[in-house]
This record gives sequence, C-alpha cells and structure tokens, in this order.
Amino acid sequence: MPQSPATPLPSPKERRRLREAKSLSHADLAARIGVTRETVRSWETGRTNPRGRKRETYAKLLNATANANGDANGNASSEERTGSAEESRTTFAKTVTKNTNPSAPTPGPAAAPTATTRRHPVRTKPTPGGKSTSRPQPAAKRAAKPRTPAPMASAAPAAANGHIRPLPVRVTRPQTARPPDLTPAQAFDALCAHCAPGLVRQTYLLTGRRGLAHESVERAFQLAWQRWPEVAIDRDPAGWVRAAAYEYAMSPWHRFRPSQRHPDAPPAQPADRTFLDVLLSLPPAQRRTLMLYDGIGLDLPETAAETEASTPAAANRLLHAREAIAERLPDLADPEALHLRLAEVGKAEKLRLPKADRVRTGSEYRARFWTRAAIAFTALIIGATALTLKNAPTHYEPPQAPGRAISGVPPRMGPGPLTYEDTTLREKLRAELPNGQERLTPRAE
Repeated sequence: MPQSPATPLPSPKERRRLREAKSLSHADLAARIGVTRETVRSWETGRTNPRGRKRETYAKLLNATANANGDANGNASSEERTGSAEESRTTFAKTVTKNTNPSAPTPGPAAAPTATTRRHPVRTKPTPGGKSTSRPQPAAKRAAKPRTPAPMASAAPAAANGHIRPLPVRVTRPQTARPPDLTPAQAFDALCAHCAPGLVRQTYLLTGRRGLAHESVERAFQLAWQRWPEVAIDRDPAGWVRAAAYEYAMSPWHRFRPSQRHPDAPPAQPADRTFLDVLLSLPPAQRRTLMLYDGIGLDLPETAAETEASTPAAANRLLHAREAIAERLPDLADPEALHLRLAEVGKAEKLRLPKADRVRTGSEYRARFWTRAAIAFTALIIGATALTLKNAPTHYEPPQAPGRAISGVPPRMGPGPLTYEDTTLREKLRAELPNGQERLTPRAE
C-alpha cells in the first residue's frame, strides 16, 4: 500500500518565529498538540521532527498562525499606505499655502500624531481672480504634525473637484553599512576558537582522560565541519558541537580500546584528585546533567532536551548527583561552590586544544576516505554479483534418482573352507618347495 507524503513543515527557525508571533509558550503549544514542552523545543531546534497525526496538527497550527500574521500585516500595510497618502497631501497643501500666501505662518516641527488626532487633507478654495487661498490651520493641528518628513513628497498639484492630489516622489534613504560576511571557513574557525577551550575542560571532567577529551572535541568539530550547512543555521551552534563532543566522550565502547585500559595520571593537587574521583564515581547520565546545569549554567528544560530526557528525570539526576557529592565533600553542598569548583578543576589542567585548520583538513580527509571506501565496497559487491551471474547455471539439471535393489540375481559365491586333503597338500607344498635354482628347473626322478 503506498504511503501518503509527509505534511510539509517550515524551517525550525520559522517554527519558533510563528509560535512567538502568536504569543504562545512551549507549554501552550505542547498542550494543543498533546506532547511535552521538551518535544516542542526539540522540534524548534531541528533535532527531531514530528510524525504522523502530531505532524499534521503541528503543521495546521503553524499555518493558521502564518495566515493570521499575513492578514495582520496586510491590514497594517493598508493603514500605513493610507497614513502616508494623507501625510503627502498635507505636506503638499502646506507648500501650496506658502507659495500662494507668503504672509501665512509656516508650521514648525511637532511631535508624532497621537491616536486621537486625525489628519485631513487641506482644501483650497478658488477665487474669482484665479488665485487659490488656503485656510490656516489651528495651532493644535499644527502641533499634531509629525516631526520627521513624510516618506513620500509631492512635485506638482492636480486639481479635481476642489481637492489637491499630490504626485508621489521617491525619497532616497541613507543605506546603513553592512558588516562583511564571513566565509564558511572563517565562521568555523571563529566557532572553534571560541568553544574549544571550554569543551576540552568539560570533556576532561566527564572522562578524566586528557587524550580522550582532546580527541572528543576534535571529532565533534570535524563532524560539525562535515555538516556545516546544518550547523551554521542552527540556533545554538555551540550547543550542537557540545552535544556531539559529550556523546563521543561518554561512549561505552572506549573501554575496549587498548589505549583506554590504563587510567591517566591524576591531578597534581590532592583536593583536585579527590574531587575528580568523586565526580567520576557518578553514573554517566548524572555526570552529564551536573555538568550542563551546574558547570555550564543551562536551565533545567534545556538540560533535559540536550540529554534527551524529561524534565523530572533531569531534575532527579541532578539532585542525586548533588547528594552524592555533598555526602563525600560537604564543602560543595552549595550549588554555587560546586560551580566554582568545576571551573577551577577544569582550568588547573593543561590540555591540548584542537586547531581549526587541522580540524578542517582532518574532516575533509576523513570524508574522502570513507567516500572512497564506500565506493570500493560497492564496486566489490557489484563484481561479486557479476561473477556469480556469470558462473551460475543457465538451465535446470534434475538431480539423479537414488539406486534401488535388483531382484532375481544369485549372490556372488566366494571360496569355501578347505578340506582336510587340501590343507595337507598346501602344507606339503610350502614345506617341500626349495629355494633357488631347483625351484625354477624341475628335476627328474
């Protein structure tokens, strides 16, 4: 049965903008769809996408929000166009008044119009002599005129039924200088220089191994460079790289590597050594939650979203981790003291930092290697398949039928037992046969 195509969804950044335009929180949107707030947050960051009926409901809510915003923008645009036309007509009327009646007072700058002030176009009254006179406006209306010049000015009048219609003239606005755009390599180098030192210290506290910390951060940045179009538009590129580094550093498969069988040298200070031992004794999930919340300073929903857990589960992990540390180190019962201690222990170690140019080179080399390996493996499979088809039989050969017994044939008889005479003769021949010439030449008797 063919499957129906998935409902299209806007980009993660557009999803968040539509939700905020509707003044909806994560909890409100989650309650309408029937999911948790962390799930909605994960949808807006682009890490996961809805499926099935939840995807359709989510798409309908976003489309309704987009349509509502489009109507509001259309009404606002029409109001702005009406206001601009009225301002243009008023400005042109003041110009005509000044030219036809030089003695009339020139209105000065005033504050922007309020909600209760309405601007009306100035009407001129033609005189018998062919000149047009205008009625001066009151001081209250002059005070309601905008201080800033109108976006559209007029060039020449066109009289029709006593009204003056301005001719719009485009006004050029000063262009603001845009900062120069960075190339992908420059943006990646800036991200690496900004995030690499902190990530190396954090992964060291999570694993207790200096080499693994450097390798984890380097592999995370290599993965980020391979997927740079995705990482560059992410709401939090540093969080993307941090999640990749944590996943690689805390992988349980490292225990089977020969280089990870022996522990690293402990820190030089006894207090740092004790604190690191206590930290490494925690389960990996509690260790990561503690690092994100108390070490980096993320809030609880963001910590739960990055660890792919619910908010209550993340809160329980954090409380258990704090209790375990406070039980063995009572001085760190305060969360602020624990935060400072994590920063001090991480900065005390001299750790190698990955270089951005080497990371990009290594990422490209790894991508080329795996691409060529995939091509070679595919070619091998194609060659094996072609060889099999070449040597395969082209016609069906039925198997041979099993043999069956034939009746009516007498059994084959072998030599029977010797009689007494035959046995005596045999013994005589064996005893009397001579050795040598006599055996071959018979002698006469």
